Amino acid sequence: MVSASLPSLPNEIAALRVLALDLRWTWSHEGDALWEYVDADLWRQTQNPLSVLQNASPARLRALAGDRGFRAKLTEFIGGRQMYLENEGWFASAYGQESIGGIAYLSMEFGLGAALPLYAGGLGVLAGDTLKTASDLAVPVVGVGLLYQEGYFRQIVDAEGRQRELYPYNEPEMLPIEPVLSPEDGRLRVKVELPGREIQLRVWRATVGRVALYLLDTNDPLNSPADRGITAKLYGGGVETRLMQEIVLGVGGWRVIEKLHPKIEICHINEGHAAFALVERARCCAVGKDLSFWEALWATRAGNVFTTHTPVAAGFDAFPTDLVRKYLCCFSGDASCRGVTLNDILALGRADPHDHNAAFNMAFLAQRGSAYSFGVSRLHGKVSRRIFQPLYPNWPESETPVGYITNGVHVPTWDSQEADRIWTEACGKHRWRGMPDDLNKLIASVPDKELLAMRGAGRLRLVQVVRRRLSSQLRARGADEAKVRQADNIFDPNVLTIGFARRFTEYKRPNLLLRQPERLGKLLLDQTRPIQIVIAGKAHPNDAQGHDMIGQWLAFANQPRYRPHIAFLEDYDIALAQELAQGVDVWINTPRRPWEACGTSGMKVLANGGLNCSALDGWWDEAYDEGVGWAVGDARSGPVSAIDAADAEQLYDLLENHIIPEFYARDAHGTPQAWLARIRRSVSDLTPTFGSTRMVREYLEKAYLPQAKALRARLSNDCAAAKSLYSWAENLQKRWSSLHIGAPTVDQADGQWRFSSLVLLGEVSPDYARVELFADEKGDKPAEVVEMRREEEAPGAVNGFVYAAEFPATRPAADYTLRVVPYHPEARLPAELPLIAWQR
Repeated sequence: MVSASLPSLPNEIAALRVLALDLRWTWSHEGDALWEYVDADLWRQTQNPLSVLQNASPARLRALAGDRGFRAKLTEFIGGRQMYLENEGWFASAYGQESIGGIAYLSMEFGLGAALPLYAGGLGVLAGDTLKTASDLAVPVVGVGLLYQEGYFRQIVDAEGRQRELYPYNEPEMLPIEPVLSPEDGRLRVKVELPGREIQLRVWRATVGRVALYLLDTNDPLNSPADRGITAKLYGGGVETRLMQEIVLGVGGWRVIEKLHPKIEICHINEGHAAFALVERARCCAVGKDLSFWEALWATRAGNVFTTHTPVAAGFDAFPTDLVRKYLCCFSGDASCRGVTLNDILALGRADPHDHNAAFNMAFLAQRGSAYSFGVSRLHGKVSRRIFQPLYPNWPESETPVGYITNGVHVPTWDSQEADRIWTEACGKHRWRGMPDDLNKLIASVPDKELLAMRGAGRLRLVQVVRRRLSSQLRARGADEAKVRQADNIFDPNVLTIGFARRFTEYKRPNLLLRQPERLGKLLLDQTRPIQIVIAGKAHPNDAQGHDMIGQWLAFANQPRYRPHIAFLEDYDIALAQELAQGVDVWINTPRRPWEACGTSGMKVLANGGLNCSALDGWWDEAYDEGVGWAVGDARSGPVSAIDAADAEQLYDLLENHIIPEFYARDAHGTPQAWLARIRRSVSDLTPTFGSTRMVREYLEKAYLPQAKALRARLSNDCAAAKSLYSWAENLQKRWSSLHIGAPTVDQADGQWRFSSLVLLGEVSPDYARVELFADEKGDKPAEVVEMRREEEAPGAVNGFVYAAEFPATRPAADYTLRVVPYHPEARLPAELPLIAWQR
């Protein structure tokens, strides 16, 4: 590796170079103190150790080298890092190093810290938290993403109250990354074929504790100027640029894995953007093991996992067929892809494979190419089953093969220094590096004074942040000095502080609180029980409605009477999100159900004693009870305008009659007993449950480990199982139409139903089919499947049998319908073969 550009450091403090290039400092309070000591102003402004070192004067570096106290701290920190890296870790002790060859985690964005701005929002922050958690647990994960020259936009608000977008250049030498070097060729590059040319992808590495994150970019002098701009902006450019980015991420990303980590067994696609990796993985397997493409897909699909984050079908990336046909030249006429045509690849991305006019949907490709698929909350799993059901014609929605693993947050990234101290004293320093079962009980025993002191310190620090940031914003806009001076004194560290920060878009309803501005104003200005509100968030550059909503908040906040009590902070990023999560008393989230897939922002306040007041959507739908926070809305349906009006009314009512009175209600000793009880319940019950350690463990147990085992089985013995499965599927697809299901005979005795029916399997082997009774969800009754047994061969029928079943008569016989589904003990159904036949 070649280090990023750094000044020459004195030998006594040369270890700072290593620390600056390990993003573990993004979740280390000790690291914060170390870098702040080098230069407090630079650290506060950049949150980037490289910038701190690059801008430190030679005199300051010499002074640090001569500072015994600093050297001792540096030695202690380096020693702690070494122990962290060398420790066996939870995963190896729980499952053994040989239980899995590794996991490749591909994502369009990664949010690890303000110093590496390669994210736009929750998707990227979730990906960053996943890598950090994998490092803490020593799970063998490798990340793959893109290095954007400009990344997502930075936000400023002009004097007229309009959002403006800026795209500062991400100079690689200023980022905590290093180029990857090849022993043979020097700087590692991978090649990807595009129409009429081959482009070079540079490969960079970011170190995230134990985890490597590989970043690809096209800004190579060997590429044309146009191709150098493919990785310029995150979600920038038109449809064609977006498609090229996703080819670079998927195809290029898997080629990096093949070069650097060929033993990896699991390919995890974080949203559909990287789905081309699944096709490239199958192609590489076909070449390496002399298989047809379809045999290779049956082999590798066992090791593929897909997480969808999108709650509406329109949110998936979809491209015109002709454009995809033009760009998938790496699979067009390639002798290594025997048995497959470009039309076959295109069919994998359509709901109806035979609809040649349908757009190519990346999420559909990811779904068909993966053995396991997950939504990101319980409710989102249900929504996703409805979205993906068209890929499984005639299968019930309840059996659409999409499960759920609720997202979690990496608590050490989001807890405050005070919260970290309390958690450490109660639960131990390494609490998030394993799976202790008693965290809830241990943290619940923290004394009242400790919890209240943590809340007070967090609120005070947030008030200081609001003042500093707002003053800076006003000066940048050319505001008069009186307004700037006022900003230096706004907010009160003893007043109920409410936070609201997210992407400004219509379905998130960020202006729900503005529906009755005078009513809100009364809450802000109440003389005995006032509130103060911090708001932040960006609108997509092309979202005019989102821009208008930001403008409405700014217009309200700029009214002189409200200005001391409300602030809109520009350029919402990870650094600001951390300050908000650590300081707010109440986090408000008001998405329109069920359009918030998960909404992890509210999870980030939990460890810090913040409380949630949220719509019953995403994670809050499964986390809420009346003792841990407050809920807005319910599962009702109706006109959007009516639901929004009712939810706004309920939100005002909660603030006026529940949240505000409870915060200010004090006993004779000045303690807010009811509020404190709610904090204690939220901190102890919810923090461990919605932490990313639980999330990663669920992925391991539900997907990674069982699928690594399945992958090995399919690849063993010269891929005999994969070849057999492909042959089995081909056979059934050709012969399935020969099935006929007779009407059942139904009897009841002793509280039992007995169903029997003649089933003519035609050309389908009885070993390859399962006859079942199915009853769909109805009221409080869940879906039910009853397997029928083969009793006797039907006289005179070709491959005809009588099937029967007895089971408790707990629901009407009319609820049950006979069906035949494929059967193979090693196939994932219907994910890998969506055939089904119903009694007619």
